[in-house]
Amino acid sequence: MSRWRDPKYEVLSNAEISDALDFLGLPGSAHGLSAVTGAHRIMGPAFTVRFAPVDPGAVGTVGDFIDDVQEGDVIVLDNAGRSDCTVWGGILSQIAKSRNIAGTVINGVCRDSDEAFECSYPIFSRGVFMRTGKDRVQVEAVGGSVSLGDVRVNRGDIVVGDRDGIVVIPLARAQEVLDRALQTHLAEKAILQSVMQGSSLKAAREKLGYHTLQRRK
Repeated sequence: MSRWRDPKYEVLSNAEISDALDFLGLPGSAHGLSAVTGAHRIMGPAFTVRFAPVDPGAVGTVGDFIDDVQEGDVIVLDNAGRSDCTVWGGILSQIAKSRNIAGTVINGVCRDSDEAFECSYPIFSRGVFMRTGKDRVQVEAVGGSVSLGDVRVNRGDIVVGDRDGIVVIPLARAQEVLDRALQTHLAEKAILQSVMQGSSLKAAREKLGYHTLQRRK
C-alpha cells in the first residue's frame, strides 16, 4: 500500500494540506474549483485527460477514456477552463460511481448535475452548463500533464477534494507534504484544547507557533 494511503491522513483538511504546500514552497492549491454535488471528500491518484477544440470536419471525442480508469483514481479533465461546453455528464457519473472511481475534477464545466447528485458521485468543476462537448472538443492526450488553471497535474499526483475545493500534491513529495499537514493538524488541535482549558488564544498560538505553520522554510 502506498504510504500516502495511511488512514492517519484521513483527518487532514485541504486547508491544512494547502498550508503544508506553502511551507514547502510548492504550488498545488487549485483556484476556482468547487464541489458540484455536495460536501464530498476525495483523495486518490490523478488519471489525466486533456481536451482541445475539435479539428474542422472531425468527429469530437469525449468519454471513452473511462474504461481505462482504475478504482480509486481521481479523473482530472483539462478542458482549458471552457464554460461553453461540457466534457462530463450523467452517463459518465453513473459509470464512475459503479466502478468506485473516487471523483472527477474538471478545468471546465459539467452537466447532468442532478444525476451525479442522485448517485452521490463527487464532481469538482468551474460550474455547470447544459451544452455538450460532442463535436466541439476532442481528447488530445490521456495520461499526460494537464492544467487546472494555476496548478499543473501529472498522472499519479495525489488529488484531494473537500468543501474548500481541490489541492494537488506532487507524487514525489506526497509523504513530505502530508506529514507536514499532519503537524499543522495536531498543532491546531492543541491550540483549541489549550484555549478550552483557559488559555488566551494569543498565548496558545504563540506557544504552538501558529503564525509560522505555513511560512515557507
